[in-house]
Amino acid sequence: MKPSIQVVENGTDAMSAVRELNRRGYGRDEIYVLAHDKDQTDRLVENSDANKIGMSEEGVFDSMANMFRSRGDELRSKLESVGLTDLEAERYEEVLDQGKILVIAKTH
Repeated sequence: MKPSIQVVENGTDAMSAVRELNRRGYGRDEIYVLAHDKDQTDRLVENSDANKIGMSEEGVFDSMANMFRSRGDELRSKLESVGLTDLEAERYEEVLDQGKILVIAKTH
């Protein structure tokens, strides 16, 4: 199943989106945040009830390969690992390039 994805402008909006998903019954293991900047993603994860897309979603080989990929390739790989097609991942990576943040929820 395809995840539900919200595009937000900044960290404050991302935190609000995560809180709303929590209120709707989503748990930490069902919500991901993703920003183009790794540090921003880490800060959002630390300060919210959300996860970052990691080895359990990507698998060991993709996770290791990401160490050698460009940031754009890494972001597309992460997006594909949560159920997006190549084309969808490419479109959302362009959104991330614009400084926006993705809040991704696994569908119930």
